[in-house]
Amino acid sequence: MEKEEILMKAQEENKGKDVADLDAQRKGAYIAYFVGLFLIIIWDVVEGIRFHHINYGGNMALFAMAFTAFLVKYVNLKKRHELFVSLVYGLGAVAFLVLWILQLIGVMS
Repeated sequence: MEKEEILMKAQEENKGKDVADLDAQRKGAYIAYFVGLFLIIIWDVVEGIRFHHINYGGNMALFAMAFTAFLVKYVNLKKRHELFVSLVYGLGAVAFLVLWILQLIGVMS
């Protein structure tokens, strides 16, 4: 097989996608997730110290992101563990959503 034939075959298998670009996007999303996680934890700590309560909206967003990530992973891999983890994060997202709504309407501070 010549170099051009190998390249053409690889492009056909990847359906025109640049594997290096996809890998870079995946790594970027992974790092961005942990940056967001770190910032929301800092946000909770600062609000807890300064205002003696936390805003549950950020936690709801964090759990919704994790739910989405694990649900997509389950859809692609069909592993029951991924489904279980996504459901736990989904329940957490719903719980924080309820708490956030209760904060917004003034039931909780």
